[in-house]
Amino acid sequence: MALTDVQIRQAKPRDKEYKLADGGGLYLLVRPSGSKLWKLKLRIKGLEQKLSFGTYPQISLKEARSRRDEAKLELARGGDPVQRRRNEKQTAMLSAGNRFEDVAEEFIAKREAEGLAPSTVKKAKWFLDLLRVGIGKRPIAEITPQDLLLVLKKVERQGKRESAKRARSFASRVFRYGVATGRCSADPAQPLQGALVAPVPKHYAAILEPEELGILLRAIEGFDGYPITKFALRITPHVFVRPGELRLAKWDEIDLEKSEWRIPAGRMKARRPHTVPLSRQVSAMFEELRSLLGNNGFVFRSLHARGRPMSENTVNQALRRLGYGGSEMTAHGFRSTASTLLNESGLWSADAIERSLAHQDVNAIRGIYHRGAHWDERVEMAQWWSDYLDELREG
Repeated sequence: MALTDVQIRQAKPRDKEYKLADGGGLYLLVRPSGSKLWKLKLRIKGLEQKLSFGTYPQISLKEARSRRDEAKLELARGGDPVQRRRNEKQTAMLSAGNRFEDVAEEFIAKREAEGLAPSTVKKAKWFLDLLRVGIGKRPIAEITPQDLLLVLKKVERQGKRESAKRARSFASRVFRYGVATGRCSADPAQPLQGALVAPVPKHYAAILEPEELGILLRAIEGFDGYPITKFALRITPHVFVRPGELRLAKWDEIDLEKSEWRIPAGRMKARRPHTVPLSRQVSAMFEELRSLLGNNGFVFRSLHARGRPMSENTVNQALRRLGYGGSEMTAHGFRSTASTLLNESGLWSADAIERSLAHQDVNAIRGIYHRGAHWDERVEMAQWWSDYLDELREG
């Protein structure tokens, strides 16, 4: 039986929503809140579909019937009014900047403005490129865990397990930002934490025998390449820092009077500022380098790009030039070398060694305590280590 305006106006809300049928699949859904929503039930390709027309009285009974007739006519002509409505909705969302790639780029720009290290920004953009093909153009609110998993599995099948794992983490941060800014309601990356194949742990090649280390140190002294590269090679074994932290060093971070190098939090893996005590040998090398270049900008400048630091592979390439393959020694491997030999010496506490390597303490309070309590030991250890390297180099 067809509805009347009087029936619709007099329809009262109940504890549960209920329907008032009008005919031809059109009905009014009355909700407990009192709102009244027009809906049309259709059967498309054997499946029941529903189309919403808006709320009463904004959409009158006459207008709702007119929209019902238009939808049925479109269906009779071979069209799909439900899919058309979805497409229109998606187009509107795309124009509003709600695609995954739009939100991701906005998130990256925000983190960059907050001081995220350039290398980390570059990596984030790389993760976005991995995800862009599969979900970049999709409205962020419509992406499901299965949609994201298909993209990540494709990366995983290429043998890039670590990349797939980290791309999932990046996507999760983007979705959480989307939730915070009202573009989506959930993080579909969160349920996928156990869905990917765990990557094989990567160990950086390192020399762990003192005699072999001495041979390498002598080879470094004979390096005849770009002078700044040689300084990077000579300083790297002494300071325990990661290659990225070294190559981006700036003169305003280095205080030769106090024999300290203060690395800002934005460049550290643990996102905490880190201070490196400089031995007499390292201070002398920095002093010599400063006399050659001045004390502005990057310490280890690029040979080819003015105003830029040396590339991330410079030290590794120099090691290859010295005859050390990637399976023998890497720039990052100097950290493992120092950790192993310092621990084997039995002279220094494990906490002081870990702090010198800037390994994050899982206990934040304990980490703060150690940063102060082990400084004097770290200063003494840095000098001992440089003296030890000199002994090894001299044979």
